[in-house]
Amino acid sequence: MTGRVKLAIGSIALALAAVPSAADAQSYWSCAPFARFFSGIQLFGAAGGWWAQAMGKYAEGAVPRLGSVLVFKAVGAMRSGHVATVTKVVSDRIIKVTHANWGGSPGRVENDVTVVDASPANDWSQVKVWYSPIGDVGTHPYPTYGFIYAGATALARGAQVAADDLRDDAKRVIDRARP
Repeated sequence: MTGRVKLAIGSIALALAAVPSAADAQSYWSCAPFARFFSGIQLFGAAGGWWAQAMGKYAEGAVPRLGSVLVFKAVGAMRSGHVATVTKVVSDRIIKVTHANWGGSPGRVENDVTVVDASPANDWSQVKVWYSPIGDVGTHPYPTYGFIYAGATALARGAQVAADDLRDDAKRVIDRARP
């Protein structure tokens, strides 16, 4: 490989590393639009209403799966509920999620956040969520409905949207870098 080709590849890699993700491009995210974008699940309205909307459109259950959306019930200060997309299943009682607009981070996206099943029946009906200000999962369990499964079509659609955004962002960076 010539030095010029290596330099070009290195420059493109550096430019792509500096490109903000589509999630970072927006200054404020609510959890539901972010979960819809990130998971590909096409449900709308308040997060707590997603469970009822999913009936007949998506499979639902009590077992976390990669790409599924955990739906929190609307309670107390969380009057619209909350949704978070599963990014990793660590064990039968611990998962990682990516979500927006949680707790001490209004409008911000948080990646790979630890969520622990705190339900007495081990059925994910109550969870505790990592809370950065205390450096641990919160002390308060939140009630949930369960998981909405994205399915292969929704995951492929979400991956395609992410790939398109990355390609468009990279093109903009390269265009700006041209003299």
